[in-house]
Amino acid sequence: MKGKSGDLNGFLDRGSSFKGELEFEDTMRIDGKFNGRIYSKNELIVGESAHIEGDVHVGRIAISGTVVGKIVAEQRVEIHRNGKVFSDIDTPALVIEEGAIFQGNCVMGDRKGATVANIAAKA
Repeated sequence: MKGKSGDLNGFLDRGSSFKGELEFEDTMRIDGKFNGRIYSKNELIVGESAHIEGDVHVGRIAISGTVVGKIVAEQRVEIHRNGKVFSDIDTPALVIEEGAIFQGNCVMGDRKGATVANIAAKA
């Protein structure tokens, strides 16, 4: 039976580790260690004890642990006060709470490919 959208359908607990590729639907929470590639059109929750190394491509990501690598989020990235991100980020919306650590570059823009030059030309 398929749960409703947004249901937590995957969990990597503290004390667990995984290397490889991960694809999931709905929502995944990681509190353990992950090394590899993560892909989903939906939400990834990175718990306080989590340590992720690799490329992450998701719809949304909420980070309270550590992420090292590259993050692409189609909708939003949230770095909470205990979050540590040593990564380049590509997303249209970025929220960084006071106390969070972010080292890297961030590209924010329209997902449809509009550029400043194109917008100015239409005006």
